[in-house]
Amino acid sequence: MKFSKTVITGLVMLMGVNAFAQKKGEKFEKLQIEMFPKAKEGYKQVYIQLPVAKNENDLKVEFFVGVEKMLDCNKHFLIGDVKTQDLQGWGYNYYEVESKGETGGTLMACIDPKLTKKFVTLQPQVVRYNSKLPLVFYIPKDLEVRYRVLRPDAMKKATQK
Repeated sequence: MKFSKTVITGLVMLMGVNAFAQKKGEKFEKLQIEMFPKAKEGYKQVYIQLPVAKNENDLKVEFFVGVEKMLDCNKHFLIGDVKTQDLQGWGYNYYEVESKGETGGTLMACIDPKLTKKFVTLQPQVVRYNSKLPLVFYIPKDLEVRYRVLRPDAMKKATQK
């Protein structure tokens, strides 16, 4: 009797922890990236898996490929390129990033020579939201990919003069 109470209590606690660990309302499609090629030497494969959302046609994903660096007060950007590739035979896209991690920027005279940590990126790109397919990237090992989901604002009417 005591043993069965302990087992039942343990199962209830386990279910509670599992429910707590999952974000409320976020469901994901089964992740399938086996068909994508392996990363070449010096690169890594990273992906973004988006949760299932209502009205996915209204959403967009903006992604940023970059690196954190200690920089001065100037505006900086990462030098490189993001190329969209077609996964032959599947009709899916993936992204190859070419960058040596070098930065460019403005040449303002900084009054304060203090360096601060900044996430320096290539030109951000906006793509369609699709929870059925992951966004797959091949990036140099020292870079990372960050993203945000863009949601529409209420439609407004233009003002006529």
